[in-house]
Amino acid sequence: MLTVEDEAAGMRLDRWLTRAVSDLSRARVQALIGEGHVRVAGVSPKAAHRLRGGEAVEIEIPPPPAQELLPEPIALCIVHEDEHLLVVDKPAGMVVHPGAGVSRGTLAAGALAHAPEIASVGGQRRPGVVHRLDKGTSGLLVLAKTVFAYHALVAQLAAREVTREYLAVVHGRLTRAEGRVDASIGRDPHHRQRMAIRPAGQGRRAVTRFQVLERFDDFTLVQCRLETGRTHQIRVHLASLGHPVAGDAAYGRGQSRLPVDLEGVALHAARLVFVHPVTRERMEFSAPVPPRLSRFLSHLRDNG
Repeated sequence: MLTVEDEAAGMRLDRWLTRAVSDLSRARVQALIGEGHVRVAGVSPKAAHRLRGGEAVEIEIPPPPAQELLPEPIALCIVHEDEHLLVVDKPAGMVVHPGAGVSRGTLAAGALAHAPEIASVGGQRRPGVVHRLDKGTSGLLVLAKTVFAYHALVAQLAAREVTREYLAVVHGRLTRAEGRVDASIGRDPHHRQRMAIRPAGQGRRAVTRFQVLERFDDFTLVQCRLETGRTHQIRVHLASLGHPVAGDAAYGRGQSRLPVDLEGVALHAARLVFVHPVTRERMEFSAPVPPRLSRFLSHLRDNG
């Protein structure tokens, strides 16, 4: 139990708690507030709550999650495997690695059960994970099975030598046949769990190329190619054009307005190209459009 000193009256709750509990970062404090672990005068407030002198503040700090990732026998759609790497077609709805309240059922746990040797590759909670896909996005990603392969693939990503192409269905009719979005992305200052277009110097440069493949009455099928790989990059960039990805409640219109249940967002990592870290062979993979998107596209074609 903490008591707000009189001179702190008017301060934001999150700022005051960060100062009062020195071993917590502001981001951690905001997460605790958002999860309901902080109460002011017995009520769960928002991070921006303005304090009054003498208020009682209760904070509950849950124990950190176990650092060890346990293997889980989860069925994986394996597109390619050799002694150095693993290419998987991830279904929508599966989280790549533990975090944000998800501790079980992750692709990383399934990969660890399938290939225990990846336990010492990369991060302890994300063994072998070279790049990620959002929970609601389906498609291809590569995992490294050796430390050498991991560092080689990460270096290819950093040098923009990996080709990652996506299919997306967006709201509205995109008039431009093709284009390039070059806009920095950073944390949304108003919604810390989201990303947003940010001014120069307040985000990281992000570049997405897109090409229209098919237009419908109220939607457009586009192909996107990443030049960089920022969190939620395609979703944020397409939304910034006024054409959010269908089914994306965070950056556009929600699933309630869709004619079918997408079981995620209308975004699929359809093609992945990189150089094998050991053999130096050009590796190219394609993942077919999943049934959830096929049904959506069939409906759109049948209805104009």
